[in-house]
Amino acid sequence: MSRVTEGRNPAVVSGSHVAHALFWGLLASALVIAGIVVGSRGFRDFDPALVSYAGATVFSAFGLGYRYAMWLRRPPTRLYWRRGWEIFLAPRRLPRHLFELGRLFVDSVVAQRFIEHRSRTRWIAHWFIAWGCLLAAAVTFPLSFGWVRFESAADSQAVYRAFVFGVHVFTFPLDSWLAPLVFNVLDIAAVMVLTGLFFAFYRRGRDRGALAVQQFASDMLPLALLFAVSITGLFLTASTHLLRGLQYGFLSQLHAVTVIFTLLYLPFGKFFHIFQRPAQMGVAFYRRAGAEGEQAACIRCGEPFGSRLHVDDLKRVETALGIRYELAGGGHYQDVCPGCRRRTLALAQDTAWRDAGGHNAETRRDG
Repeated sequence: MSRVTEGRNPAVVSGSHVAHALFWGLLASALVIAGIVVGSRGFRDFDPALVSYAGATVFSAFGLGYRYAMWLRRPPTRLYWRRGWEIFLAPRRLPRHLFELGRLFVDSVVAQRFIEHRSRTRWIAHWFIAWGCLLAAAVTFPLSFGWVRFESAADSQAVYRAFVFGVHVFTFPLDSWLAPLVFNVLDIAAVMVLTGLFFAFYRRGRDRGALAVQQFASDMLPLALLFAVSITGLFLTASTHLLRGLQYGFLSQLHAVTVIFTLLYLPFGKFFHIFQRPAQMGVAFYRRAGAEGEQAACIRCGEPFGSRLHVDDLKRVETALGIRYELAGGGHYQDVCPGCRRRTLALAQDTAWRDAGGHNAETRRDG
């Protein structure tokens, strides 16, 4: 077997990759800006006090577009991304795939079941944090962009009117059950996030496996940022309702700093997996297509060991990376099943040991 890397190292980021990623990053930023302009009706509904949030979101969109494009330029990701779409959009299987997509959405996004098998505590923490952040994002971004606004009715200060994209949607009195829910939805989201953080810190403080491998930048900093955003948001509510506005100006600036820093951190840290996770749902369709298709048989023992689709795609990825695993007598190393690989490796190690004089040395010690 030979393993040769030829030509330019594919791991090195080329200028074309950077230019490609810059294009998608700028396009993402432009789409956000266009959405703000159109959704706020030419900035008529845009609140200038929230311009810092909107600016941080535009930068975050650039970072997300740039990194996502770079992620898709990696040969393995690019191949499996395209293969996933080809399988999903196959006309013969599309109706079933749409139904399966709905089931996967409920299972992986709504219920967050993909993480439950690791531990129940981890699943509870992830569920509360995920849905607290989604709820907060569903409110914060439309408000920051001017897509949603509230104003009191012209004939009564006790009645509020809600507008979406400048269109009046509904009206509610301040003494209704809906008013506290609308005005405190971000507090509800903050409590959900803090609940999830409690379970997350509890697990990380007691799980020896987590303690052994966790790092501050990738594991603790994201949790600290979410804690800062949530707790400073609750401080604003406490200042308004319990402290008669004490230090409200300072607290609002502190909250803005934590939110903006989190938005700037979003494309570059652990939060990026939020945008990677939906793409990974295509793995389920890929596995099903492989299981239903032709199976690859080992060229040594003749037993099936995997899908032909996956084996052939793995060969293409290795070729794109400049890795050669062709066998000297013909065929490819990926056509050998794992069991035969282990046996071949053991035989190769035994042969190397004997060639190095290990057998004679062992005989002399026994004598």
